[in-house]
This record gives sequence, structure tokens and C-alpha cells, in this order.
Amino acid sequence: MTTRRTILASTLALTAAPAFAQGAPTTEIATGRIRGYLDNGIITFKGIPYGEDTAPVRFQATVAAKPWAGVRDCLALGPRAPQGGDGGGSLANPQLATPISEDCLKLNVWTPALDSKKRPVMVYIHGGGYGSSSANSLLLDGVRLSRKGDVVVVSLNHRLNAFGFLYLAELGGERFADSGNAGMLDLILALQWVRDNIGRFGGDPANVMLFGQSGGGAKSSVLMAMPAAKGLFHKVWTMSGQQVTVTPPEMATANARQVLNAGPFTVANLAQTPMDALIRVMGRSPYYGPVLDTRNIPRHPFEPDATPLSRNIPLVMGNTREETTTLIGPGDPATFNLSWEALPGKIEQHIAQYIGHYNPADIVAMYRRLYPAYSPSDVFFAATTAGRSWRAQFVQADRRAAQPAGSAPTYIYQYDWQSPADGGKWRAGHMADIPMIFDNVAYGVGTTGGGYDAQKVADLMSSAAIAFARTGNPNTRGLPRWPAYNLTTRPTLIVDLPPRIQNDPRGEERRYFDALGYRQPGT
Repeated sequence: MTTRRTILASTLALTAAPAFAQGAPTTEIATGRIRGYLDNGIITFKGIPYGEDTAPVRFQATVAAKPWAGVRDCLALGPRAPQGGDGGGSLANPQLATPISEDCLKLNVWTPALDSKKRPVMVYIHGGGYGSSSANSLLLDGVRLSRKGDVVVVSLNHRLNAFGFLYLAELGGERFADSGNAGMLDLILALQWVRDNIGRFGGDPANVMLFGQSGGGAKSSVLMAMPAAKGLFHKVWTMSGQQVTVTPPEMATANARQVLNAGPFTVANLAQTPMDALIRVMGRSPYYGPVLDTRNIPRHPFEPDATPLSRNIPLVMGNTREETTTLIGPGDPATFNLSWEALPGKIEQHIAQYIGHYNPADIVAMYRRLYPAYSPSDVFFAATTAGRSWRAQFVQADRRAAQPAGSAPTYIYQYDWQSPADGGKWRAGHMADIPMIFDNVAYGVGTTGGGYDAQKVADLMSSAAIAFARTGNPNTRGLPRWPAYNLTTRPTLIVDLPPRIQNDPRGEERRYFDALGYRQPGT
């Protein structure tokens, strides 16, 4: 198993700007000439500006990067978006040691060659909800995926939390009309950059796949409902990241008032306050996320039905079997050793906002009836996974499947492979599929455990993602025939060794939670 010391050494190696010999790869993009470097045979560019410093336009729509003179070195990752915390991430999602800055609109490109081959383009949107994290992670290095699939891989940073989603349109006037969705507009600007420049990297702007985990999957789902994003991507793959609804403007305005009252601030001086001061007060809002502003997001992505705007976009959606071992477990270790008496209270503590009027004791009784061999902790992780993540996936999948005949297919998977890391403690937790889809088992050893079986799972997932990026169909060698999802049989790929197709897995759970209906927290 890779040690923390090895991970640290890898972190330092990837953070440092590489040396390059004369003749290092260069290319011309719309804003000027850039220089990259070779990494294990893959041409790599890091920290390419796609937008200007956002500080002068805080809470406003993004501004495209301006041209520069000469050759710009693009050898190191750009800064993370402003956020709280130390930026180290977790063992499951190790972050590289990069500073935070409002000048964060940078992206990274990995490509096998600077030619005109028109390779599939895989654009990754990072997780961390809408409030934290970055693309500056060991897990998201694109070298192995690019080399394995002969594809162009792109990752990027964008505005988060108050900087990207503080809705001030009703409090600050026209100048701040885009404020609640500034972070989403950053993503659209990045996709416009891909459209205009990716041909210089051997990529095909007419064959772009979005993929993202957790918040990155949710952002991809929201982009499916944004008219300004139409035509900028052609396929979507989400991992533990659904977004059925977005925040109503009245709720987003109430959240913004809490931040303004913390100063107290006016909208104008909040826009000018130092970055660190805004970071200190932005926690006063209970939620940050996209807003139903009618200007940029005219309707909910999957409420009351699937957005017709993206009905021709093929979609893959997946969740891990035990999402909450790594979402909740690290912060509340007691959840790994619960008693039956303590279980209902823990469910109430962690997912009250997801279960509404449902009685936690009734949920426990349902799970004990369905799975009599489950321990209290087994029930906790199953129930909280269903409440937080899995329910929204089947809502979104069902609504996609109900679209008119001739709509693009949806494919569903459940990641079941049980990691041996830490004695199997984390099972198939949230983020377990990130190192698999990037074929970065070694960097993800904290969740994968490393080893032969982990690499077999990575080969399956990365190959399916590459196939989907190329053709819109994830079927590939090593998988059973993976049918498109439908409301009759609900076929689901179970990602395990060996992989298998199962119709309507956890069907009784689905029917139980179906009766509850679904409301996205923060909406």
C-alpha cells in the first residue's frame, strides 16, 4: 500500500513546475502562444487562463482571458478558488498545495499529440459541492487517461461558494443580475474556450464529454438545463452527483441577507471587501448553489420532468453503494460501531433535511425487514446513502427515461466494489470511483487500497468512460452488455468483480422512498 510519505512525495513532484528542454511543446491558442511539457509521453499544459482575474468583477459574469505577448509557460496548476479550510482535502481526495486566489479561472490540458486528429475531449468538473475543493488533485491527473484512450483531457477551476453563488440580483440591481450563477457562467466560459481552442490540442470540439463527481456531476446536470451551454458539450457522465432542482430566488435572497447582516455590509462594499474577510463571513449562508434566476437558468434541471434542452445528450449516472462511509464516517467515527438504540438518532442527525416527515425508526424497520443480516452501522450507511445521493439519482433517471421516444439514452451504474483499504472500513464510499475513471489507482490508494483487483476495476471504468466519450455508448470489452435504462426493467451495471447487470437493484428501497417524493436540500 502506498504510504502517506509516498503520497507527499508525489504531491511535491506534481506541484513543482517541471524543467523543460529546448523544443518543449508549444501551441498557439486564441489568446497567444503557450509552452507545456511532456509527462510520460503525454503533452501537458497546466494553468492556462480561460478568464481574467474575477476580483474586479466579483459577483458578476466572467470576463474571457485577454491576449498576451510572447510565449506563456503553462507548467504548473493554477490557484484554487477562494474557500475556507487548509486545502489539504482528505485521504480519499488529496489536494495539491496550491494557493487560493480570485484569479482562479485556469484550466489544464493533457493530449497525446498537437495534431489535427480530432480526438474525443473529456472535460472534468471537480466536486466539493458548490463550496470547496478544486481540480488540483492527485486523483485528477490526466496523463494515464489520455494515453490509454487517445483522448484529450481537460480539468478546470472556477468560482465557488459566495464568490460564485451569492445571489444579489434582488438586493444589488442589474449590476449583480448574474451573481447567483457566476460559478456556472465560469464553466460555460471554460466550455467556450474548449470549443474555440481544443482543435489546437488534437481534440474535436464537436465531440465533448462532461464528466464530474459529486458537485461536479451536479454542475454537469445544471449545465444540461442552461440555454447558454447548449451545443458546448455532447455527452455527460455523472458520478454521485445529481441535481434535480436549483435554489428559488426568494430562498437565495434570504441566504444573501444573512451574509450581508454579518458585517453589516451593503452589496457595494461586500463586492469590494478583501477576499479573506468575505471568506470569514460567507458561512452565514446555509447553502450555496445555482439559482433559478430565469436569466441563466430558466427552469429546474429535472423538475417536474427532465429538461428537454438536453434530451439529445447521452447520459451516464452512477452512485457508490456506501456513499456515506466517506461523506459522514470521517467526521463521526461512531457511525462505524452503532447500537440499534442509537441508530435512529444518528439518521436524524445526519439526513433530517433529506427525509422530511419520515420517522427514522420506520426507516430502520424497513431496512431490517429487507436486510435482516445488516448490522446497525450497515443500516446507517445504507439509509444515509439512499437519502443523500441514491434517491436523487433514480428521480433523475426515471424522468430521463420518461422523455419522448427518440431521446438520447441514459445508462445507470452502481459502484459496489469493496475496497480493502484500511481493512475494508470504507467499503464502496463516496469518491471511490474517481481514481478508477482516471485510471489513477496509485494516487487513490487511500480509497482503492492499490493492488491487482483495484487496477482491474480501474480498467473497466476508464475503458467504459473512454468508449462513451468516443461514441455515446459505454459498452466496451470486459463488461456485460449494458442496456440503456428504461422504466420497465431499470437495468443497472453493478461495478464489481466480475461486473454484472441487475434489473432494479434495491427496488423495494426505491418504492419506499418514492412515496416520500423528493426535494433537493437548499431548494
